[in-house]
Amino acid sequence: MELRTLKYFVAVAEELHFGRAATRLHMSQPPLSRAVKQLETEVGALLLVRAPAGVALTPVGALLLDEARALLDHADRVRLRVTSAAGGSTVTVGILGDSTDPAAGRLAAAYRRSHPGVDIRIRDADLTDPTCGLRAGLVDVALTRAPFDETALTVCELRSDPVGAVLRADDPLARRESLRLADLSDRRWFQFPQGTDPLWRSYWNGGEPREGPVVRVVQECLQAVLWNGTVGLAPLGHDMPAGLAAVPLTDMAPSRVVAVWNEGDPNPLIRSFIDIATAAYRR
Repeated sequence: MELRTLKYFVAVAEELHFGRAATRLHMSQPPLSRAVKQLETEVGALLLVRAPAGVALTPVGALLLDEARALLDHADRVRLRVTSAAGGSTVTVGILGDSTDPAAGRLAAAYRRSHPGVDIRIRDADLTDPTCGLRAGLVDVALTRAPFDETALTVCELRSDPVGAVLRADDPLARRESLRLADLSDRRWFQFPQGTDPLWRSYWNGGEPREGPVVRVVQECLQAVLWNGTVGLAPLGHDMPAGLAAVPLTDMAPSRVVAVWNEGDPNPLIRSFIDIATAAYRR
């Protein structure tokens, strides 16, 4: 059995549909069907049977699915160990937002333990590019926040955080326990430069066109609030600098912390990064 054929089978078995599996594998359906048929010939038993909405696993197919997953995982671990032992491997990580997040620290420590021979390079991105340089090929994987244009990218949600309005501490609204976006409709908001991802701009402006100072980094956002009384939004859970307060917004969708990489990237070091990040952020 070839690993590639087992990978094809696992995709069909998980999707229970040849068409969806072919889309996931970025291939056409006929060669995928032929590969599974060849695998059934090698095994000497049916692995899949037709079902009303696609296909279903036979008992032999269910057994092979478990074994194939384990074998593919083992193959990935072997590749990782060999790659690390060879030395010179580099992973560039783009980071957007608060680098003091404890989950990011857990991720860094766990990844170093798993891959001591890999050189990790960090690219600290500003707020104008929520993909942290991924589309431009500047990073291999990004730790960032959604939403943004996800075309040709794969996104894994790590955590979601409630969002609040950032106000000056002496602002009357800062004394409230919670706010709604309508409470801030007459205020000036910070905004991002032209060319910034539209989905990203809309989210951090509460879904409405706004007027106010243009900012590029987190510190500029905070200073715009402190010096100009501008309204900003920020994920809750972190201490505000002196003179500022964050008030929860009851009608604002949570901010999703995500790991992002290029669709179809086969690098096992990236897959390992995602697995470790998922565990680190959900503790």
